[in-house]
Amino acid sequence: MPRSILDEAQIHPAIREKIATHHADVVREVRDALAANDIVVVGMKQNPFPKKARKLLDAAGRAYKYLEYGSYLGGWRHRNALKMWTGWPTLPMVFVKGVLVGGADDLERLIKSGELARAK
Repeated sequence: MPRSILDEAQIHPAIREKIATHHADVVREVRDALAANDIVVVGMKQNPFPKKARKLLDAAGRAYKYLEYGSYLGGWRHRNALKMWTGWPTLPMVFVKGVLVGGADDLERLIKSGELARAK
């Protein structure tokens, strides 16, 4: 099933570039991290779920790159750009071999099933 995303024909031409470049630097930073690391966790301060994902990876002995964008008190615009880019509504965003696998609970399922170990 394809992702539900607004068709470009339904976006006025005058704002298409604004949408395409919305915090492109943040998206580029994450893309660069995905190219350079097998596992990337995108999170924020004060949120317990990115911390959970990092603890799970530490316990599994897996190296990862952690990118942190703000806290509950700020940085939401950067996080929003990433949510728009991925379609994933919450943090953390966990990527394995460049593929978004979900959040901390999804990562935990991958670890328990052995799928993460096979992704070496």
